[in-house]
Amino acid sequence: MSKKGRILVAMSGGIDSTVTAMMLHEEGYEVVGITMKTWDYASSGGSSKETGCCSLDSINDARDVAVKMGFHHFIIDIRDEFGDYVIDNFVEEYIAGRTPNPCVLCNTHIKWNALLKRADALDCEYIATGHYAQIVEEGGRKFIRKAKDLTKDQSYVLWGLDQACLQRSRFPLGNLLKSEVRQMAFDWGHEALSKKAESYEICFVPDNDYRSFLKRRVPDLEQSVAGGDFVDIRGKKLGTHDGYPFYTIGQRRGLGKAFGEPMYVAGIEPSTNTVVLGPIETLVRSRMKVYRTNLMKYPTLKEGQEYTTKVRYRDPGTLSQLTNTSDGVEVHFLAGVKGVAPGQSAVFYEGNDVVGGGVIFSSEI
Repeated sequence: MSKKGRILVAMSGGIDSTVTAMMLHEEGYEVVGITMKTWDYASSGGSSKETGCCSLDSINDARDVAVKMGFHHFIIDIRDEFGDYVIDNFVEEYIAGRTPNPCVLCNTHIKWNALLKRADALDCEYIATGHYAQIVEEGGRKFIRKAKDLTKDQSYVLWGLDQACLQRSRFPLGNLLKSEVRQMAFDWGHEALSKKAESYEICFVPDNDYRSFLKRRVPDLEQSVAGGDFVDIRGKKLGTHDGYPFYTIGQRRGLGKAFGEPMYVAGIEPSTNTVVLGPIETLVRSRMKVYRTNLMKYPTLKEGQEYTTKVRYRDPGTLSQLTNTSDGVEVHFLAGVKGVAPGQSAVFYEGNDVVGGGVIFSSEI
């Protein structure tokens, strides 16, 4: 065994995970590659060509690199556990009128568990992925710090990792720019890989049409929710819609009607199949409740301390004060925030450090 140890690397076939494996191999680790089959795109009924981490081409790309570099590579099928947890939750959240974040759920409950389980079976001390983030330790606790390349930073989707996961995880790309990663792939003789496009869609909705996906998963959904009311914030009827699960907070396009002024989805009421619309100022929220929280940097939140809270992946964040509650955290924004969507993740930062995060439960004006 290598003096640096044996490390299990999650390889999707993309440039980031491939360069991660090559870096660790060059550094002297005994690398074991693993590719997880999470979803069979043919079963989704989509019209687009299979792409992304679950495609046969991507799996073959990962295996080819492992063969060329001379380390072991395994393919594991986790479609059942992925589907039961991530996809069922995805559908259930939309039916409940919320907007889920399946990538966070998959990272926290599926991929890391699957990786650690196989790492133990293969006698690997560590696991590594191609995420753009850093792992830091202070005061005996591990936590996530934003990546050097802030345009690629993925700290937002990693808030759910607990201390046990962080202790054994490595993110070699955290201190690199994406341009440097592409150059490394090119320098190692992988020119095609260095130019490989990135995929930003949800892996099981590769055509990015979640509405059609919901209709396929729940055959009678469209008929059961069609004809609900669009109302304004005072409850006045503005028209009818296609069904509340097919709308998300902050949505402007695709409402199917002209209202004389720009209108946005400001609220979703599943019990009455009602979608509340309003001008952009109706999206502003000053408070929200967060549950299913996980704290990283500190074991408890510092009452009265100001943190920056992100409510979406691309959200720059807003200064806020956090209060511990019996079932989570209450967030008071120091400036109004638009489009706070229940079901999405809220992540708390102290500078570039992830203090913790959770799932948005509700918001208030």
